[in-house]
Amino acid sequence: MKLIVGLGNPGKKYAFTKHNMGFMAIDAYSNVHQITMTYDKKFQGEIYTTPEYILLKPFTFMNLSGDSLHLVMDYYNIQVEDVLVIYDDLAIPFGTIRIREKGSAGGHNGIKSIISHLHTQTFKRVRLGIEMPHPMSSKEFVLSKFHKRDKLQIEEVITKSIQIIEEFIKDEAFEKIMTKYNG
Repeated sequence: MKLIVGLGNPGKKYAFTKHNMGFMAIDAYSNVHQITMTYDKKFQGEIYTTPEYILLKPFTFMNLSGDSLHLVMDYYNIQVEDVLVIYDDLAIPFGTIRIREKGSAGGHNGIKSIISHLHTQTFKRVRLGIEMPHPMSSKEFVLSKFHKRDKLQIEEVITKSIQIIEEFIKDEAFEKIMTKYNG
């Protein structure tokens, strides 16, 4: 069974903020496939399950994302190699996707939480670029809303994210997915 996790912060206050790119990808996949996510207190997040895969949006707020992920992995006995985490990344250009199988948290508190719970830096990730173009507080930047002019690039990135999720669920070789979308 595959677990696809989109990182973000719950609530209207954070909707369409840069830090919610992971939530946006899961929401878009759900819309395309006419899936209804439901909140489950036991897993501290919105979840959708099938025999082949699970979608998860942790509602623990970003800095505690690993709590929810760990609960789902334990309950469904999901192995780390079957987990895909989608999240925003300040270190890569806006509108760019970088896929990797391992690495540090790079200052991302949601990823720090996941690494802490998994006890490994080796898990599949889709990093959605939100590069900070000018000096400001990173917290202020990631919690800021996107500009209307960014809509087209966001749609392109989210469309590719949906395709990546679909290929991951179909058990495409992850190296092949990386080659296809990292270009």
